Amino acid sequence: MENMIEIRWHGRGGQGAKTASQLLADAAFMSGKFVQSFPEYGPERSGAPITAYNRISDERCPVHSNIYDPDYVAVVDETLLESVDVTAGLSETGAIIINSSKDPEELKPLLKGYKGRVCTIDARAISIAYLGKYFPNTPMLAAVVEVSGCVDKEQFLKDMESSYRHKFAKKPQLVEGNLQCLRAAMKEVRG
Repeated sequence: MENMIEIRWHGRGGQGAKTASQLLADAAFMSGKFVQSFPEYGPERSGAPITAYNRISDERCPVHSNIYDPDYVAVVDETLLESVDVTAGLSETGAIIINSSKDPEELKPLLKGYKGRVCTIDARAISIAYLGKYFPNTPMLAAVVEVSGCVDKEQFLKDMESSYRHKFAKKPQLVEGNLQCLRAAMKEVRG
């Protein structure tokens, strides 16, 4: 299908890869796109590798399978680079976005010869700075939007503000921290 972006998320249970995938789908849906968001995992415990997926398109997508040839890959936990083939099927015209304090060039040797664009974002530092705790999914979500261009960035921020105001209705102090976290991640993604 033309105008369809496929994204595969790699993380560990409890890090929010599934939630980030769902939030991206919500934001894309609010901007008028057709979306799919679904996880792939079994009875694993917290900390076990999980995969989540997004399809974002201008028209209805009849495909309902895992994503084997993604345009973009988001790696929420850098340690997965050593145990999971995160670049399997990844388009060299797309990109991989890795949660790491390292520069993209430092991670290329771990990517099994992948020749496409490599981006990094220090999700730990950003989330601790703006949220006071380590929640890697919020900065990773923003990095995926920045790198992929799958939704308009300004509209994304407006939609996320609305979502956060609803989600954190009883904790409004969390709204601004999450919005600042998203904005910082969009500016600080490297590659």
